[in-house]
Order: sequence, then C-alpha cells, then structure tokens
Amino acid sequence: MNTQLMVKPSSLMPQGIVMVEFGNIYLFRFTDEIQSRMEELLERKKLDLLTADEIPELAGIIELSRIFTFINAQLSTQAKWCPIELDNLYDNELNTSANTATLPNI
Repeated sequence: MNTQLMVKPSSLMPQGIVMVEFGNIYLFRFTDEIQSRMEELLERKKLDLLTADEIPELAGIIELSRIFTFINAQLSTQAKWCPIELDNLYDNELNTSANTATLPNI
C-alpha cells in the first residue's frame, strides 16, 4: 500500500527543469520528458487508469507546475520589456471564436 500523497516537487527539479529565455528574462519550464510524462498521466487519469504509484507522481508534477506558474508570473510582471506585440499575438492562430448570441424569448 502506497501512503504517499505526493511525490516531492523538489525531487523532480534536477532532471525536470530548464530555463528558457523569453525576451530579457528567463522562465522555468519542464523538460520535454517531464512535460510528456505529465500529459501521459493526465490522459491516464481521464481514462481512470492511474496506478497507485502514478497518483502521487502526477500530484507532484502538478504542484511543481503551479509553483512554476506563480514564479514565472512574478518574473513576467517585473520584466521591463516584452518580446511580443500584443496586437500581433494571435495573427497566426486559427479563428476559433464562436458567436454566443442568443435570441430573446418571444
């Protein structure tokens, strides 16, 4: 029986973190291996196929992801320059918007 609730996020740091340059700052990201593993575990969770050992592994990866998100948000707000012009942010994206207007009841 596995009583561990979460793999320590710090145990994932040596092999699971890279720093990526983004403009004039560096942000924390998962390595491709950890990112793929997280996606695999999330898919297995959707299918209700996680093993007892995979549940705490996924919890640890998700917690580390939350930590990265918080730290990266703090770093980004302190940045003096952003390499992305907001006007052009979605120029290469497909238009996925939908009209959500509804007709009034008559």
